[in-house]
Amino acid sequence: MIQRLKGKVAVVTGGGGGIGRGVCLELAAQGASVVVNDMGGAVDGAGQSSGPADKVVAEIMESGGKAVACYDSVATMAGGEKIIQTAVDTYGKIDILIHIAGILRDRMVFNMSEEEWDNVIAVHLKGMFTTAKHAAILMRQQKSGRIIGFSSTSGLFGNAGQSNYGAAKDGIAGFLRTVARDLGKYGVTVNVISPTAGTRMTSTIGNSSVPVRASSGGGADVDFTAEELGPDYIAPMVVYLCTDEAKDINGQMFQVRGADISLLNNPFAVRTMEKDGRWTVDEIAELMPRALLMDVHNPAPPAQPKS
Repeated sequence: MIQRLKGKVAVVTGGGGGIGRGVCLELAAQGASVVVNDMGGAVDGAGQSSGPADKVVAEIMESGGKAVACYDSVATMAGGEKIIQTAVDTYGKIDILIHIAGILRDRMVFNMSEEEWDNVIAVHLKGMFTTAKHAAILMRQQKSGRIIGFSSTSGLFGNAGQSNYGAAKDGIAGFLRTVARDLGKYGVTVNVISPTAGTRMTSTIGNSSVPVRASSGGGADVDFTAEELGPDYIAPMVVYLCTDEAKDINGQMFQVRGADISLLNNPFAVRTMEKDGRWTVDEIAELMPRALLMDVHNPAPPAQPKS
């Protein structure tokens, strides 16, 4: 097998399990030295353990690869800097940053606490910034690098009960679309993955929420087996974006769903109403249903009164 990443140094946040573990193992198999960052907490972020990161490091080293564990939090600027510095201190540089770390604090918006909002935003969205900012300084200097963040169908399409998670994930997509333009001229590519996979996080979603999520576009993947939705299916596309062969892929978003890989559009105008001068409310009320919204449906219509 050709090792496409031989001599490269990668940092993976959330590398201790699920999708992150698969990405770490594939990076190492392709010759990269890997910093496996994971605090080892619960799905909601509570607690801390060195076990998950250490276990992945051991797997890589047993296979003849190079890896080191890091347990710092992505949710603070100091933590983000320490994570990137671990790569520099251990291997002398950083070529690749992949931010997968995340937590869930699901709650309907009218019940959500400020803490539940802040904690999810801090790990996902702020964590993307804390690591990307410090990686970007070094990548800009060396005029090369790869940054990959993870969005979600919750952010791109919406899932009931995940307003904090959805905001963070869509925020990552918007953040990286802009960072791609900041860094592209320095030879750094920045892309987004929206994965669908069975992980420890998705297993926490109860069966009672499936009808609600399905009605809002977040239903189960009935076309795929549990094996085909395994987290390891995500890794090859992520690692491909880190290779020299992907040097001209920048500012793009890809959905990886089982064995399906899709290029997603950035937002664009589907239909447009035009006129000379200013619209009146009456004109909009008359034309909107048949000009723009003739086949647009409310994803969560009001409940019908029980008879």
